[in-house]
Amino acid sequence: MPSLLLLFTAALLSSWAQLLTDASSWWSLAMSPVQRPEMFIIGAQPVCSQLPGLSPGQRKLCQLYQEHMAYIGEGAKTGIKECQYQFRQRRWNCSTVDNTSVFGRVMQIGSRETAFTYAVSAAGVVNAISRACREGELSTCGCSRAARPKDLPRDWLWGGCGDNVEYGYRFAKEFVDAREREKNFAKGSEEQGRVPKTNLLKNENGDFSKAVYKMADVACKCHGVSGSCSLKTCWLQLAEFRKVGDQLKEKYDSAAAMRITRRGKLELVNSRFNQPTPEDLVYVDPSPDYCLRNETTGSLGTQGRLCNKTSEGMDGCELMCCGRGYDQFKSVQVERCHCKFHWCCFVKCKKCTEVVDQYVCK
Repeated sequence: MPSLLLLFTAALLSSWAQLLTDASSWWSLAMSPVQRPEMFIIGAQPVCSQLPGLSPGQRKLCQLYQEHMAYIGEGAKTGIKECQYQFRQRRWNCSTVDNTSVFGRVMQIGSRETAFTYAVSAAGVVNAISRACREGELSTCGCSRAARPKDLPRDWLWGGCGDNVEYGYRFAKEFVDAREREKNFAKGSEEQGRVPKTNLLKNENGDFSKAVYKMADVACKCHGVSGSCSLKTCWLQLAEFRKVGDQLKEKYDSAAAMRITRRGKLELVNSRFNQPTPEDLVYVDPSPDYCLRNETTGSLGTQGRLCNKTSEGMDGCELMCCGRGYDQFKSVQVERCHCKFHWCCFVKCKKCTEVVDQYVCK
């Protein structure tokens, strides 16, 4: 599954380093509910004009595909939540801020964190739109029309309603790319050189079909008398989103450091390493110091963050608190306990309280 999403990320990354200075982002659709499709009036401009964070090009797409906007918001929310899960034990924990930039000024830096955030957010939109197609929520798409896998047993039927990953990818890329495509730079300027159109599209003509199928799984359902499973119906299904996040996190850990040449091309900082593939994450700026709060870089710092006193990893108090030390306090936790199954058919539990020691960074 991550192949398509990383392909998407690599195609966009060269423009992120210099184009992340906008005060608002389409990610803001995740922070407040977007009206459901049945509440839209076709062609009604006020709906799209009132949505925060959209560029002019994205507003045009909104007017053409108003029913998609709720699912773009859901996809962005899915991506943000996954980002926060993957970095929950790191100094940078994908925190959102209370404005339309969602992540704040830290996204103006072409760091590996920015690369991951864009990748997982775009993945969330692909996921949401693909499933909305399958569920019949969008008038412009339906079930997947993916070809029958060659390795599927002959006696298994290929005809279930699958996730429309082809449509989900195309629409997500069109929407997310819109802000970058509409940028107008003076001919021959440094800005134009740093954001060449060829970089935006350089991976577009890759082996797209195989990448789509590689990111999805074949799901099947049994049919037959008394569950005999004498017949199976199969369809294309997206993998669990947690698997996408796990794979992208692995790519984040091994991301390649790049620099932008005067001709607007990306090249490895250290030529001794292998050239990154379309499935690798790359970055052009070093990460800021996330230890202390810094309004310039957008770092929120780690003061007040919970840490693990006994861990030697990044979630440990020594590393999380950057050597500043930590404070201890006691917390009361309430959990379900002594659960029993009652016929038929419910589980009844008691509530147990426990006082535990917790630690926060100074």
